[in-house]
Amino acid sequence: MKARYWLWLVLFVVVLAAGYWLGSRAPTQETVLPSRGQTPAQPAAEVLDSANADVSPLQSTSTDEQNTIEIYRRVSPAVVNVTARTMELGFFFQVVPKEGTGSGFVIDDQGHILTNYHVVADAQQLRVTLADRSSYEARVVGVDPLTDIAVLKINPGRQQLPTVTLGDSNQLHVGQKVLAIGNPFGFEGTLTTGIISALGRSIRTEEGALLEEAIQTDAAINRGNSGGPLLDSAGRVIGITSLIFSPTGASIGIGFAIPINTVKLILNDLLREGRVRRPVLGVTGFPLDPALAEALRLPVDYGVLVEEVVPGSTADEAGIRGGDRVVIIGLYQISIGGDIIVALDGQRAESPLDITRALYRKRPGDNVEIKFYRGERPRTVTATLKERRR
Repeated sequence: MKARYWLWLVLFVVVLAAGYWLGSRAPTQETVLPSRGQTPAQPAAEVLDSANADVSPLQSTSTDEQNTIEIYRRVSPAVVNVTARTMELGFFFQVVPKEGTGSGFVIDDQGHILTNYHVVADAQQLRVTLADRSSYEARVVGVDPLTDIAVLKINPGRQQLPTVTLGDSNQLHVGQKVLAIGNPFGFEGTLTTGIISALGRSIRTEEGALLEEAIQTDAAINRGNSGGPLLDSAGRVIGITSLIFSPTGASIGIGFAIPINTVKLILNDLLREGRVRRPVLGVTGFPLDPALAEALRLPVDYGVLVEEVVPGSTADEAGIRGGDRVVIIGLYQISIGGDIIVALDGQRAESPLDITRALYRKRPGDNVEIKFYRGERPRTVTATLKERRR
């Protein structure tokens, strides 16, 4: 019994000694043994140093980016948010205010602002908010629904207003860079960039305005951009963003701007008289086509067959004659026997719209050359344009 006791005691001591020896050779908590095929983990500081060692310093912005940044820095302070408020009757005949927003830009230190007519049409209250968040009541100085242009005025007091520089839209080329700044969906001071996609577009707006020689761009334009500036790569205003073509109501890369040279033609009238003085030829007519010309045995197969001349108008004083008898051809009743206008100032006239376009850049008092046929004979006269009556 005593011998067995001592045997167990010796075994216990041996096991205890072996465990102590093995424990002294085991790794400590600070040591991480790698698994098969792995390298030992590095401290975090060493990992970051190793990662940064392979990264070259950030490249400076490109020349084009610098140009964009500089234009935005310089021009965006002159771009404003226009809030138009109207009062409408609610369901229970209570007066409910309704607000619409658009964009605009300051053109002089007197507080004149260019925007779209459709932004301010029918507004009973107008408010302009500048880029620095200062806000002013605005009044309408002049509007031209035909070209969708309006001029507003704020009273900045002693505040020095930032202004834009107007460029030359006759010097544009398809493919050149453009920038648009505005307030789409109320997000103020938004910049988008793109190129000129096409020039010389004729677009009819929802309000009925005819945008002649419109600039087409793929710079993103959305609701709220209307009235904002379209800029060239020198930061000059070359157009007023006005319209988008979109089946969804949002930008799909087809936007249109009014050329700034169109604005220049009428700006003085808007500032001085609040309206645009426009010339008119004073004729109503029917567009010719080859089939109609053949049926009527006319000497030309295109032009505007003059049906009536307004007494005292430019055409009347130029000796243009209207029709003297009425015929029915197909579904049309036409007054025939009058002159056929084929060109104005060398521009071919195939419809009454072409006559309007030929006078688009003319002012009352300007001369216009009218080429027409009377019977078989071609004639040319020069007439002084009269102002359109209200």
